[in-house]
Amino acid sequence: MTFLQAIALGIIQGVTEFLPVSSSGHLVLFQNLLGLKDPELAFDVAVHMGTLAAVCIYFRKDIAAIALQTGKWLFYSQWRSRQPTPSEVCMAGLIFAGSIPTAIIGIGFHGIADTLFSSVLLVGFMLIVMGFWMWFTRCKQQPDLRNSVPGTGDALLIGVAQGMAIIPGISRSGATIAAALYLGIDRTTAARFSFLLSIPAIAGAALLNAIDAPITGTAHLPVILAGTAAAGIMGYAALSLLVYLVKKGKLSFFAPYCWIVGGVIVFLAW
Repeated sequence: MTFLQAIALGIIQGVTEFLPVSSSGHLVLFQNLLGLKDPELAFDVAVHMGTLAAVCIYFRKDIAAIALQTGKWLFYSQWRSRQPTPSEVCMAGLIFAGSIPTAIIGIGFHGIADTLFSSVLLVGFMLIVMGFWMWFTRCKQQPDLRNSVPGTGDALLIGVAQGMAIIPGISRSGATIAAALYLGIDRTTAARFSFLLSIPAIAGAALLNAIDAPITGTAHLPVILAGTAAAGIMGYAALSLLVYLVKKGKLSFFAPYCWIVGGVIVFLAW
């Protein structure tokens, strides 16, 4: 892998990890275009760490508050009964609940991931499906439709939507935010919960890749770092843009892109 290829793949990973256009689907396409059908495992893990750093930096205040309040609640609950549970602790519980179906689906499908990623035609079909999934969020334009806080059942369903993003062409952010909107959760909370839920998912995916095989390859450290930096910087920018658009009720703006790209892929691959 060359220096420019690493930067290109890092940019693609960073932008598409958070924009609802499927990072896995775009990586399948561009890896084939660049002749990198099997990029180095070290590079794959590194660019995921770059996007993980981006979401952690963006939501650093939320993460710190959740960690602090959860720690206090666990410590003081040993001596104080009937104390109200802080909202940050509830959010930690919801993230844990949502991560369960994601982990089950991710581990269950991990063995056939290579088969899924080998099908460009599947990418095209799933991008079209993803477009429709986001397009119909136009029916959920009003904020605060039901509640600003997801329930446990909501978290589990959103976790299932996140788990389905293991299929190339299904966007993790698009699927989870759209699912939250369909469940009646307000736009701001839908975006916030989606990305907080992505933290264990991204970390878990990178861990599975690292465990699956020894980290070998021809990429040198400067090349890996370049791709990681590109993924982190572009990921932060893409995350900021998507949060802004979701708050404005514009998630459906990405649907035509998914239809066009998916349609072209299906036509060419058929």
